[in-house]
Amino acid sequence: MQAKPVRLSTDSADFEAAFRDRLHWSADTDAAIEQRVADILADVQARGDAAVLDYTARFDGLAADSMAGLELTQADFKAAFDAIPAAQRDALQAAARRVRSYHEAQKKASGESWSYRDEDGTLLGQKVTPLDRVGIYVPGGKAAYPSSLLMNAIPAHVAGVQEIIMVVPTPVRGSVATGGSGAQLASTKGERNELVLAAAYVAGVTRAFTIGGAQAVAALAYGTDTVPKVDKITGPGNAYVASAKKRVFGTVGIDMIAGPSEILVLADGSTPADWVAMDLFSQAEHDELAQSILLCPDAAYIDAVQEAIDRLLPTVPRAEIIAKSLNGRGALIHTRSMEEACAISNRIAPEHLEVSSIEPHRWEPLLRHAGAIFLGAYTSESLGDYCAGPNHVLPTSGTARFSSPLGVYDFQKRSSLIEVSEAGAQALGTIAAELAYGEGLQAHARAAELRLKPVPPARG
Repeated sequence: MQAKPVRLSTDSADFEAAFRDRLHWSADTDAAIEQRVADILADVQARGDAAVLDYTARFDGLAADSMAGLELTQADFKAAFDAIPAAQRDALQAAARRVRSYHEAQKKASGESWSYRDEDGTLLGQKVTPLDRVGIYVPGGKAAYPSSLLMNAIPAHVAGVQEIIMVVPTPVRGSVATGGSGAQLASTKGERNELVLAAAYVAGVTRAFTIGGAQAVAALAYGTDTVPKVDKITGPGNAYVASAKKRVFGTVGIDMIAGPSEILVLADGSTPADWVAMDLFSQAEHDELAQSILLCPDAAYIDAVQEAIDRLLPTVPRAEIIAKSLNGRGALIHTRSMEEACAISNRIAPEHLEVSSIEPHRWEPLLRHAGAIFLGAYTSESLGDYCAGPNHVLPTSGTARFSSPLGVYDFQKRSSLIEVSEAGAQALGTIAAELAYGEGLQAHARAAELRLKPVPPARG
């Protein structure tokens, strides 16, 4: 098995075409998935709990007579926390402390209400309030991500959200996740991941249900007799989950529609090549469509990284996935300079950007678009995934040009505050009336004019 990311050079005449081809990725969802998701959403909206029970039995092989059989309790969370090894408990709590500390600092910096009075005594300001109830989707079973639970639940908790509803699929081993009726439906306990439940205990999840897929998104968006309707849904999922989140947006808020994971390493050649190779692996192992790119002005160093890839690939368990990812979407790009590398990085706008350099702060001011920027050789992207503190839910597929990491602000909303004084009404009323008449909205104009002294006659 070999992993040979495409070698590109900005000096080559065909660089632009090859570069665009390597970056291309379509977010279009299969039409059959879209139609299936639409049917599931409509069914859950119409039948509520009954539909959720049917789909959970069909897709996860997890049978229950009522939703009570699919609800996790605080006792389940505590039992899972107590059952995991002490080292995992300590790591989970340490990660949670750092994630909480970062998001508490974020809230203080940008999440407070404010107001001021102008010269007429009119009060103007902004009131920041948390969402009442949010839903977080956590992949379950064998593909379990307690770190994602922390990254979604903790900023919601810091923001002041009162109810955090978790949905996590716990499929019975051997069930057919894409549908069908061949699964054995004899259990109400599927593949629960104890570390996920322990993370729910640490992060302060309010309620949780062992449901997943489009039906879980529908239950959160529309509400059922058992599952509360939420204000916003966050968290990663498969193509069915992503399609469902797109369709319910507007009924509820969503965080983002995430594409495959990405890492871009901007290197000056000073970091051990093995470190960079493994950093490229760290994203490639997620998915065959994940993208790992190296930008470097040192051709000999790029050769060293390729040699490290060849040597280290057989040592990692997910070698086949990594090889397919690097062969299909990976790139080792030789640039004329670090400045040019920074410019190309801004064009890519990667999810994760490592500045693996002796002088990372020299290059950081040139970097404008990235979900998260990891400065210096010791700052591996994996530390950000688990425990550095900043959120690991990041914009992908170039959307870092206009999007931000998940944060406290995603679980808050802002209301404008306006209290116009009597003196202020005299100045503002004249302006508003003039503009309202210009728009042909006479009632708007008269509402402002009636507060003027003296009240002017109505215009025809």
